[in-house]
Amino acid sequence: MEKVIGIDLGTTNSCVAIVENGTPVVIPNRGGYKTTPSMVAVTEAGKRLVGHIAKRQAITNAENTVYAAKRLIGRKWNSPQVKNAVATSSYRIVEGPHNDVRIVLRDKEFSVPEISAMVLQEMKVIAEDYLGETVAKAVVTVPAYFNDNQRQATKDAGEIAGLDVIRIINEPTAAALSYGFGRNIEKTVAVYDFGGGTFDISILEIGAHGVFKVIATAGDTFLGGEDIDARIIDWLVSGFKEEHGIDLRQDRMALQRLKDAAEKAKCELSSVRETEVNLPFIISSGRNEALHLQRTLTRQTLEELSDDLIERTVDICKQTLEDAKLGKDEIEEVVLVGGMTRMPKIQQSVQSFFEKEPNKGVHPDEVVALGAAIQGAALVDDKQEMVLLDVTPHALGIMTFGSYFEELIPQNTTVPTHRTKIFTTSRDNQTAVKILVMQGESQRAEENELLGEFILTGLRRAPKGQIEIEVTFEINADGIVSVRAKDLETGLEQSIQVTATSGLTREEIKTMMDNAKDDLVDRRTSEEFEAAKQEAEKLIGEIEKLFPQVQQIVASSDFGRDAIEKAKAIVDKARAAIERKDAAAVKEQIEGLTRTHRMFKGVVAKT
Repeated sequence: MEKVIGIDLGTTNSCVAIVENGTPVVIPNRGGYKTTPSMVAVTEAGKRLVGHIAKRQAITNAENTVYAAKRLIGRKWNSPQVKNAVATSSYRIVEGPHNDVRIVLRDKEFSVPEISAMVLQEMKVIAEDYLGETVAKAVVTVPAYFNDNQRQATKDAGEIAGLDVIRIINEPTAAALSYGFGRNIEKTVAVYDFGGGTFDISILEIGAHGVFKVIATAGDTFLGGEDIDARIIDWLVSGFKEEHGIDLRQDRMALQRLKDAAEKAKCELSSVRETEVNLPFIISSGRNEALHLQRTLTRQTLEELSDDLIERTVDICKQTLEDAKLGKDEIEEVVLVGGMTRMPKIQQSVQSFFEKEPNKGVHPDEVVALGAAIQGAALVDDKQEMVLLDVTPHALGIMTFGSYFEELIPQNTTVPTHRTKIFTTSRDNQTAVKILVMQGESQRAEENELLGEFILTGLRRAPKGQIEIEVTFEINADGIVSVRAKDLETGLEQSIQVTATSGLTREEIKTMMDNAKDDLVDRRTSEEFEAAKQEAEKLIGEIEKLFPQVQQIVASSDFGRDAIEKAKAIVDKARAAIERKDAAAVKEQIEGLTRTHRMFKGVVAKT
């Protein structure tokens, strides 16, 4: 059976999992960590770095290190969230050619799906190293409240990374799959998912025989741990400005150090009552005097700084319960997901709202990837008894006369589904109608996302309101939206399959795929060389340690002197191959080095 990996592409960290022998397991990276920072950097030499290695150099290379790219994926340049990121990020964000977002690293522009693809490719490599075989298929998770363009951008990122993304599923749904897997339970569950960049709440019914039905979902795709970090940074910056009259935000390296310190302090305050933020030599004053930042942050201050953000999540939970037409007492279990749910204040707020202690039995950082892996296995294994019924997170409809939004498929409708509505012409003698397909919750069409448009022509000239147009929306199990408009008088019909866009053309995606492949080949070659180099250098060191003893032992023998000359030649060749960075040549010399080492050890052992 073909292996399908599950990937949680997170804002702060990413995680990859697989189902092995019926059991979902998280795959550790080379450092043994179960999660990998979702960070990408480009060095001065033009080398790409991903994960822990990118995070380690972030302070010294702040302008060329990207974090939290997920918050920008699939967004338009003119959105308020992008404007916020432009103002607060240590890396450069610019407008792309299709009103999309681009990130500048070492004077080269990268699209956001391209940056996310580098993280996904890292997850692919981690899985392949673990499994010892190529992986082609993946299930990737996204926040439940992502719109179609954000989902498509994530799918494009997978394609650029060399993955066939066979399904995109919602993060809380994936967490519920992991929570309910193999337990044969029947419960109504709320999944509260507060991660690094996004917040989601989903209410599900877990039924017998592996049926998972989402009743309602909601969230905020720009509300997460990053925002709490930002509050800590503001607190540190304002305190420093009051004391020294200097705005630390003007220095990119200082800003990155502040970000690191804020994240560290936030994490520490989940287990201690206070922590010290100590950043020596943070900046120089106008008199070239080195200034230091030192402040004590208490848990109470952190809770005061982030209180309104936590309250926003509770308000969303309240609305979602109303949408699901359920009372708090009907929720049998509240499952906490995402790194931010380690914060005591968040746990208290969730317990206070739902009036029950939340379940902490799942690993907040790993549960989403495990659920994605379970879904992946179910999609390729007919024996798996599991049915997942998800909902559309946003309403779908069309723009009507006066720029109003007419909803056809309400938010939280179970998919697959279809809905039909009859409209009439809005002008006298109208011979064509333009159908603008939109997604969102606002009554004003311009405040919603335009997904596509088409024109139905050939209408009979008649006074307004007399010609009836039947509009049908259909969503299949993969979330693909089709819209059809039909003139009921003549039977004339026009339709469109709505294709969400990430802002990239097919040509751009193809070029990015080729670049990603080339980069992976370079990386594999570099890793191959480093491994061979380490082995060769170890053998050379061992041989050189034995040289003096062997020379003494065989000094009187011509045969011995010949063997030593040959050994020196092998060592010289190996050194030259290392100097040239020729992996194949180094590998070739390892055999000779191994023989020489064995022979030298044998000679010494006999004396």
